[in-house]
Formats: sequence, C-alpha cells, structure tokens
Amino acid sequence: MKVVVISGGASPEHEVSLKSGKGIADAAASKGHTVVPLVIQRDGSWEVGLQEALRALLDCDVAIPALHGEGGEDGVLQGFLQTLKVPYVGNSVAASAVGMDKQLTKSVLRTYGIPVTPGITLHGADLTDTESAVQQLKAAGIDFPVFVKPNSGGSSIGASRAADLPSLAEAIATAAALDTHVLIEQEIVGREIDLSVMEFPDGRIEVAPALEIHADPSQPFFNATAKYNSDATEFVVPAPIDAELANRLRSTALEVFGLLGCSGLARLDFFVPADGPPLVNEINTFPGFTPASQFPRMWAATGMSYADVVQTLIETAVARNQA
Repeated sequence: MKVVVISGGASPEHEVSLKSGKGIADAAASKGHTVVPLVIQRDGSWEVGLQEALRALLDCDVAIPALHGEGGEDGVLQGFLQTLKVPYVGNSVAASAVGMDKQLTKSVLRTYGIPVTPGITLHGADLTDTESAVQQLKAAGIDFPVFVKPNSGGSSIGASRAADLPSLAEAIATAAALDTHVLIEQEIVGREIDLSVMEFPDGRIEVAPALEIHADPSQPFFNATAKYNSDATEFVVPAPIDAELANRLRSTALEVFGLLGCSGLARLDFFVPADGPPLVNEINTFPGFTPASQFPRMWAATGMSYADVVQTLIETAVARNQA
C-alpha cells in the first residue's frame, strides 16, 4: 500500500513526533509498503507545501498521523483527514479531542464511576492568583505535594512538582506558558503502570501485558529527562502484579477505551496506590511510538515486533474504512 506518515507538528512535542514518525515509516517500509513522509513544521505549515501535501494524501491508501499534542493528537488533523476521506490510523475526531483534554477525560470517567487522580483546573485570572489556587485545592481536598501540568500537554513538557506556595506559583507559570488551562493534581504515592490497547483488523480489541515504570531516581519524577534522556529509567514488562490487579487494570483499560469511543490504539496510564483502587491518570490517543516507547514495548511482550504492530494498525485502519 501507499502509506503517508505525518509527523512533527506545532506542539512542544515536535521532536518526539519526528522520532515516532521515523520509526513508523521505517517499519512500514520494512513490510513492503511505499512510504511517503510528510512533516508539519513548528509553525503549523506543511514542509512540502499544502498543495503537495494534499496530493500525497489524496493519492495514498492510508495515512498515519504520528503527532503528539495539540494540532495533531487532539482531533484537528483527524478532522482534516476525514474531510479528505483519507483512511487513517488511530482515533476519531471526538475520541482524540476528549482524550487530549485531561480534565475533560477525567470528568467523563468520573461520571461512569471510574476512579481517577484527583485534581482541579485553573484558567483565566486564577493562573496568576496563587491564593485562589490554594483555596480551590483545599475545597477539593487536595494537599501538597501536587503536580502541575498543561491540561492538553504531553511528554511531561511543562510539568512540575510543587510542595509549597512558592514552587506552586512557579509551576503554574511554567505550565501556563504552554496552555491556557492548567491542571493541578494530587501526588499519588504508588506504582506507575501503563497498559496498551489495540484494535485488530477483525474488530477485536486486545490489551498487552502491563508495563511498570521505575523512573530515574536522580530526577524529581518521571519527567521529560527521565523519559527520553536517561539510561537509569527502567520499564518492566510484564509488570510483576498479581492476577487480580492485572484483570482489574485490563478491564478498566477496555472500559475507558469503549467509553471514550476510541479506535485503533491508546495507552492508559495508571497510578496504583498501596491502598485503594487503581487510578486512571490519563489516556494517550496516539502515544509515543519510537521503537523504545512504552506502547511497542508492551506488545513486544506478546511476541509482536515493532513492525508487526505498525502493520496491524495499518490493516485495522483499512478494514475499518471498508466496513
């Protein structure tokens, strides 16, 4: 098939997306596909120009929007591809838009009784009024330490840990520089466990073995440095968890995937405290996809190579378009 792989984008995750796109393009080529890479530059323009990009998209069998963050993972690009009637890998406009908005995702999941990380969202004047933020945290029963992050961000870019008022003010300012809405969440002491969900060409939806993250201990948390530039971060898959917890995480991941109307793929990130139920922290509707990323790592534990995962996503997108 002729496969267009789109990467880059105007979000702060531009460089991560380029790496995901290259990995996917190489894998698709290894499976015998003709691959046409398209890069969206940091200013949101197409590197080859809009007309050339349109020609490539209208001439392909399937597109892979390998973008992370706003403008690529939030439904904008998905809507563009849908308007062009180009089959594409991954989630629909609605699922992408909801999944990108962390607080909205949690609001939906709370409605259905799914436990999520407690948090509040600040916007407008509250972004510069630390005292107001503290009052809102108290009203929500949230104590220091907390994590502060852009509500629609990813890759831990702009995320900070705050343990007091001065660090809270600084953390809010850092996140607000990247997003008009800032999410503040309770720090959860427990295990960080991820699950990968993937749709197959025959319509079945499967969950790979869970992965546990042991972040670089020299970093304050699982930040961008620990994710992408550290040899000390460990990813353990399959995670050493008992059958009861494994089943609970798996069923929750499938329920979230269904409730949000997901398709193709998603990665669910959980916190598992020592006491109490697992908490959904967030969903990634197009997770990091370098050969070293968590999503392909989890499927590797089932015997699927990175190229096999890419091939499955391509075949699923084409089958869904033909249904």
